[in-house]
Amino acid sequence: MRPRALDEIIGQEKAVGPHSSFGKILRSPGVPIPSVILWGPPGTGKTTIARVIADSSNYRFVRLSGVLDGVKELREAVEEAQTALRTEGRPTLALVDEIHRFNRAQQDAFLPHIESGLLTIIGQTTENVSFRIRGALLSRLRVIPLEPLTQPTIEALLERALRDSDRGLGAKELTISVEAREYLARMSMGDARRALNGLEWAAVNAEASGTKEISKAIVEEAFGNQPAPFDQEGDYHYDCISAFIKSLRGSDPDAAMYYMLRSIENGEDPLFITRRMIIFASEDASCDPRALEIALNVDRAVERVGLPEGRIALAQGVVYLACCQKSNASYRALRDMEKVVAEHPDLEIPRRLRNAPTELMKEMGNSANYRYPHDYPGGFVPEGYLPEAIQHLEVYHPTDRGLDAQIRERLDRYREMIRAEKGGKKR
Repeated sequence: MRPRALDEIIGQEKAVGPHSSFGKILRSPGVPIPSVILWGPPGTGKTTIARVIADSSNYRFVRLSGVLDGVKELREAVEEAQTALRTEGRPTLALVDEIHRFNRAQQDAFLPHIESGLLTIIGQTTENVSFRIRGALLSRLRVIPLEPLTQPTIEALLERALRDSDRGLGAKELTISVEAREYLARMSMGDARRALNGLEWAAVNAEASGTKEISKAIVEEAFGNQPAPFDQEGDYHYDCISAFIKSLRGSDPDAAMYYMLRSIENGEDPLFITRRMIIFASEDASCDPRALEIALNVDRAVERVGLPEGRIALAQGVVYLACCQKSNASYRALRDMEKVVAEHPDLEIPRRLRNAPTELMKEMGNSANYRYPHDYPGGFVPEGYLPEAIQHLEVYHPTDRGLDAQIRERLDRYREMIRAEKGGKKR
């Protein structure tokens, strides 16, 4: 059922549709094909598009694989391309499967031949090109992103396969119920290959059961409990946890619970999630000191009881973190102070703040004139503690939310008293 022409490809209109930039180039006879990388999840049409481009062009065609080939095979392909260009006047189009699998040196080997125009590259990858493709190579290629296919697109592909007597299942004269088609499309999760495999299994099951209609029950039995796509080191892993954190920050407990469970169901280490919750509690909920305490307790609970019971503690922590007051004041203060420390790593520590465990150190002035705050009204002394060069620096600015509001009121009062005594100005 793999499409054989551009107009048979559905679901990737933004990438190769008649109104897309790349699609217009491919549909214009005589216009040189640019080197590109087709980047997207499995089953979205990368190989199909590459094959259609190869079959519809007048380019000489070669195929390379990042799994099977190396510099030796690339060198042979280049020599053959040079011969073909010299004797036939035909340029060479190289389909490069799993292009991210080539190491740095191998990727660099493509550069002069793309630059000279000897090779036009159609690379294919499921990996994030920003991380897996060398910058020098990436700058010479146009990245064409492919999206997971929508459910209506998958349903249309299933109907096409059922009707097509030449390449599909049309000769079997099978039908599929609306519920079965919708279920199969939904469980395929944007992967056309997964959908067609599921349909083929369901067709065989229907025939074995002596029926011509593929029901939802038949699809469920044929499709089985297929694992959802999840790569502990890939984009999906980071996208899911990113959505989880952003949902907590956005005070949406429903979304946060959804992404937490989605990660767990797909094999994520639950302690990875609890670690992220601990970080979130300090970074985004510093105005609620209970947030960090709860996150730490969830981490201990999950480590102690494991799954599936650990989900209960996770749910409790997720709901609290999503619903509590948010503030990143301490996090912002940390980042600002890191810059200050980087600029002033060795400022002299005021003498009155230095340690004085010996008589010699006391004679040198260490701890001299230090005023012990507990000996003064309110437990506060209006003086600064930073080195002289940055004595007026203020990086911590609490919000008006949660405990921050109380801290802000008290800190403003303290800072005003210090400024009044020193006659200084904050910066």
